[in-house]
Amino acid sequence: MKSLPGALALILAAAVVSSGCTPSSADTVAAQPAAASTAAPAPAPMAASFVPPPEAAIPAGPLGEVIRQGRAIFTDTPTHARAYVGNDLSCSNCHLDAGRQANSAPLWGAYGLYPQYRKKNGRVNTLGERMQGCFRYSMNGKAPALDSAEMVALETYAWWMAKGAPVGVALKGAGYPKQGFKPPRPPDYARGEQVYAKNCALCHGSDGQGQQVAGRNVFPPLWGPQSFNWGAGMHQIDNAAAFIKANMPFSRGDTLSAQDAWDVAMFMDAHERPQDPRYGGDLSETRRKYHDSPMSLYGTEVNGHLLGSSPARP
Repeated sequence: MKSLPGALALILAAAVVSSGCTPSSADTVAAQPAAASTAAPAPAPMAASFVPPPEAAIPAGPLGEVIRQGRAIFTDTPTHARAYVGNDLSCSNCHLDAGRQANSAPLWGAYGLYPQYRKKNGRVNTLGERMQGCFRYSMNGKAPALDSAEMVALETYAWWMAKGAPVGVALKGAGYPKQGFKPPRPPDYARGEQVYAKNCALCHGSDGQGQQVAGRNVFPPLWGPQSFNWGAGMHQIDNAAAFIKANMPFSRGDTLSAQDAWDVAMFMDAHERPQDPRYGGDLSETRRKYHDSPMSLYGTEVNGHLLGSSPARP
């Protein structure tokens, strides 16, 4: 197993060479064993951000009904796709403003880039298969069938959000803004704990378990049994830092320094969460196969605890 200091020694160097986030979601760039990339180079971003159609423009009739169903699933996933969700998160907890907000992996930025090759599973994925991964990792649940009503509705909502956008073009504002984004110093747990207490605990709680009203998340849990599992892209420090820098604190994105964003991402991701569903009984082997990156703390020791070795607790 790797110790925390050994992993952190590589993080800053890795950040320097990190490319921009694939404009679909953080999971797309999850760490894999080192290998020559077979992915085609991403096309140059557009000069201006794409503006998706307003909700009021959803058409009437059967098509509009399915678009609205997709939006409902996206914004309140535990209610509208309960059979496939293993925690209390909704898609819109990370893809903000019902999947509309630039720099938070908006749906309109992902739709036109699929099918695409993903290192995470070593093959070309359709958009539906990409969404299935969200259910498995971010929702800590199980994947709906590609022809299920839930998956059809989500893909239809994504299609409608991207109406008018060019196909095969990496749109500005898609994904999380990672290009050239690195901290002056390697991220630090103790500094991150201070950033969290000052900027995050008010909404997400001092214990990281978020806040609920009437059984529905107002602010999502960031670690523990109801958060995303160790297979989700947000468990990687660089993905979390890029999302935090652009979007957090909520409604006050881009107010934290790059250093603060990396520090608090490290603090958040240094907590236990549900097991990676690809875990085969050997923590070291699971890290080697799926987390062989300084951006992943899975299988490293933090404050005397070996992450991934015990059930997640608040």
